Amino acid sequence: MSDRPVVTRIAPSPTGYMHIGTARTALFNWLYAKHVGGKFLLRIEDTDRERSTEPAVQAIFDGLNWLGLTPDEEPVFQFSRADRHRAVVQEMLARGSAYRCYMTPDELAHERETARAEGRVIRSPWRDRGEGNYDADQPYVVRLRAATEGETLIADQVKGDVTFQNKDLDDLILLRTDGSPTYNLAVVVDDHDMGVTHVIRGDDHLNNAARQTQIYQGMGWDVPVWAHLPMINGPDGKKLSKRHGAQAVSEFDDMGYLPEAMRNYLAKLGWGHGDDEIFGDEQAQAWFDIKDVVGAPARLDWAKLAHVNNHYIREAEIDRLVGLVTRILKSRDWPLHDGDEAILQRTIPLVRDGAKTTLELADNVVFALKRRPLELPEKAIGMLNDETRGRLARLAAVYANVTDWSVPVLEETNRKFAESEGVGLGKIGPALRAVLSGGSPAPDLAGALVSLGKPESLARIDDALSRAA
Repeated sequence: MSDRPVVTRIAPSPTGYMHIGTARTALFNWLYAKHVGGKFLLRIEDTDRERSTEPAVQAIFDGLNWLGLTPDEEPVFQFSRADRHRAVVQEMLARGSAYRCYMTPDELAHERETARAEGRVIRSPWRDRGEGNYDADQPYVVRLRAATEGETLIADQVKGDVTFQNKDLDDLILLRTDGSPTYNLAVVVDDHDMGVTHVIRGDDHLNNAARQTQIYQGMGWDVPVWAHLPMINGPDGKKLSKRHGAQAVSEFDDMGYLPEAMRNYLAKLGWGHGDDEIFGDEQAQAWFDIKDVVGAPARLDWAKLAHVNNHYIREAEIDRLVGLVTRILKSRDWPLHDGDEAILQRTIPLVRDGAKTTLELADNVVFALKRRPLELPEKAIGMLNDETRGRLARLAAVYANVTDWSVPVLEETNRKFAESEGVGLGKIGPALRAVLSGGSPAPDLAGALVSLGKPESLARIDDALSRAA
């Protein structure tokens, strides 16, 4: 095993959306493969033909693409490999590591009841019957001739050594009566043929590892390195469900999280590098080792995710954020006009520091995109008494003479104006903010003025004064 290049894989079933737990599993497989210079592969386990759908397959592709977890080879579709699975079973029959079982449904029910009463696993009476006893016309399944003595050891990279008593492992079915391969068989054959060296997956598959190990042994194949990841729980420590919010990768996209933030945050769910909270892909790939994954379940922490996402929003290129915000505004049917892109380019740097998601970022730019005359909230209209109108008119006259329309200059202008009026900024700010923003979220006064630009700012003040007069 040590001389083989490392190959990891993600093998989701296309029976619904791509769960965030599957996304983390994909991330850990991708990180480990990159850490050791190996390959990261994708297999679509689409053998459940009734539930596997094209939209669900596309959801897997879209989820991985959005996360930036690109497989190193074309995906493998499990259903298309059924003939290969059956061929392996024929070889196992020839090796004696599998056998045909002709138990009828009634016989199977009786054996199941007897085994339960005796506290043991099911054992077929056909396990040790000779080839001459087979009736070719009678329906049969093919079972693994599992070991009945000794132990099967799973040297798990996350859980540690896990021992299974072979007497407790039944002769699992490899081929059903209709000749269709079962899950455990197909997984082993596909992983072997894809050259998978490390099986990194959820710990709900830990029991399967013992059975699959015996299939590998039945074919004389190398057994992969096992690593079973704990589940992701909700903030309350219970299994993640709809009551906790988003579960699907697509939902996190829709909620305004950036893919690089999701990679960073998901990497921290069950793994970490000291006290480092924020790290890029290159750092994660250099640091990540599957042996460092914690065996206990991780908890989804929305506050921490928001903190990480805010960091990447602050670090993102403005052009990219303009594109994301534009997409969000269009989804809300917000009317966009010529010149709005320039407004966004000017506004986003001034409002993004407080945005935890791109949805909040879109909320924060709306004030600058409004068209005059603005509808002022009742509270703002109430503030426009004679004293405030006079003060805003005098401030507008000061603004008209400002030639450097920048945040530092406008901050100083506002401060000096308040001093000249003998009041604090608190007597000016609320009314001015309402007039400039129309009641929508906005940055501080100087930031709002710069976002709007000098002509628009003066025009909005003039509109409000005209309306209040």
